Amino acid sequence: MVDFGQATSLHSRIRSDVERRILSGEWKPGDRIPFEHELMVEYSCSRMTVSKALSSLAGAGLIQRRRRAGSFVAPQHVDMAALAIPDIRAEIQKNGAIYTLELIERHVHELTSSAEPPFELGTRLLRLSCRHLADNRPFATERRSINLSEVPAAEDVDFGIVPPGSWLLSNVPWTEAENRIGARLAEADGDLLNIGVDSACLMLERHTWRAGVPITSVRQVFPASGFSLVARFAGMNPDG
Repeated sequence: MVDFGQATSLHSRIRSDVERRILSGEWKPGDRIPFEHELMVEYSCSRMTVSKALSSLAGAGLIQRRRRAGSFVAPQHVDMAALAIPDIRAEIQKNGAIYTLELIERHVHELTSSAEPPFELGTRLLRLSCRHLADNRPFATERRSINLSEVPAAEDVDFGIVPPGSWLLSNVPWTEAENRIGARLAEADGDLLNIGVDSACLMLERHTWRAGVPITSVRQVFPASGFSLVARFAGMNPDG
């Protein structure tokens, strides 16, 4: 008899492997992925375990399952956010500074008492708290929650080395994003940013979804004196 924990682990592994091959471009939209019986042999598991993994991928919009024909990589439709999702590490390095990441806290938590927008009650989350530095100076604090039901591979990533945002941008597709930008006092982030509690900060809050299912929620706080948002837009053609 297959242990329940082992079956759960295999389901996550199958989903993660298929997702990685799709995101890396190894399997392109329209490509057929291995049949269920082929995956059963490859992973030495039951059809139920394979079916659960494929159903999860279909629910996330990554594959399409067709009766008798098999499963195929789904066309990827991405809506553009009003502001591009920044990769903090890339932005720091682009400006010629040395990037450093400090992981402050990491734990897995299930929402059992109340929902936490955009996540529903019962969602299993990976919670991360970290600090980004540029040339050893605090650049931003980050508090992030990742939906492990949709991104099980995140539980195995060493986010003390890999920035959460960089990893998600490279490995996890999203179809909808919501950005909220505001001003606030440093307060509890003051010590981590090496500024006073009454110092002005810029706060960026963002939620992302894939096929209507929440993927991640993040709050990043930047010292106002060292950060600005810049966007370039094309003007209308006066000649029509």
